[in-house]
Amino acid sequence: MRIIKLDAIDSTNTYLKKLSVAGNAEDGLAVVAKFQTNGRGQMGTVWSSQEAKNLTFSVFKDVSFVEVSQHFYISMAVSLAVHEALNSLGLTDVKVKWPNDILSDNKKIAGILIENVIKLNVISGSVIGIGLNVNQTDFNDLPSASSLLLLSGHVHNLEEVLNTVLKQIEIHFNYLQNRQFKLLKSKYESHLFRKNKPSTFKNAEGSLFAGYIVGVSDIGQLLVRVEDNIIKSFDFKEVTLMY
Repeated sequence: MRIIKLDAIDSTNTYLKKLSVAGNAEDGLAVVAKFQTNGRGQMGTVWSSQEAKNLTFSVFKDVSFVEVSQHFYISMAVSLAVHEALNSLGLTDVKVKWPNDILSDNKKIAGILIENVIKLNVISGSVIGIGLNVNQTDFNDLPSASSLLLLSGHVHNLEEVLNTVLKQIEIHFNYLQNRQFKLLKSKYESHLFRKNKPSTFKNAEGSLFAGYIVGVSDIGQLLVRVEDNIIKSFDFKEVTLMY
C-alpha cells in the first residue's frame, strides 16, 4: 500500500480526487496530512483538527464491483473498519452514529466523508476521508468531541494508529468484494448508537418526535419505530438524532 505524506493541504479528499481523475490513484493509495486548511465533513461541515495531533487522511478504493444501489455498504465497511481499529486500540463502548460518525463513551472521536466517483452509472472508485482525534486534548466549544488520548489516558503513535485503521479497511473491503453484505449489515446494525433505545429525533421541518432505531435499509436509510409500532425510513438529510 502506497502512502503519500504531506505537511499541509487544503483537503486530503480533494487532493486524492484530483489524483484519481488523472489516473494516478491505485487501489489502497492513502494520502495523509499533518494539517488540513479546509478539512470537510458530512453535508459541507468543517472538520477542525490541531496540527500533528490527530489523523486526517484519505484512502482510494477500487469499488467497481459494487453496484450503485449498494453504495451504502461502502459506508458500512469503512465505519466497521474504524470501529474495529479503535476496539483493538483499547477503546470501550465504541458505536457508529448513523450514518458514519464514530463515538466512544458517547463522545465523537472520528468522522468519515465518502465521495464516490460514478461513471456511466458505475462506481469506479471511492475516496474515503477519515478524521480521527488521536492526541488532541482541547476541543474548545465541542463538548461532544473526544480523542484516543482523553479516552485511553495515554499518548498514541500516529503512524501505528494509521496502520491499524488501514489494515481494517483492507479486511472489511475484502468482505465487500466477497459480497458478504449480510455480514456487514449485521455487524453495522449491532454497533448502531442508540439502537433499540428511546430516542428523540428532529425531522427536516424542525419538528421533534420520539422513536426507536431498529436498523438501516439496504440503501442506507435509518429505520425508526414510531407510534403505533410503525417503521419509518429516513434519508440522511431528513432526520437528525437528538439523543
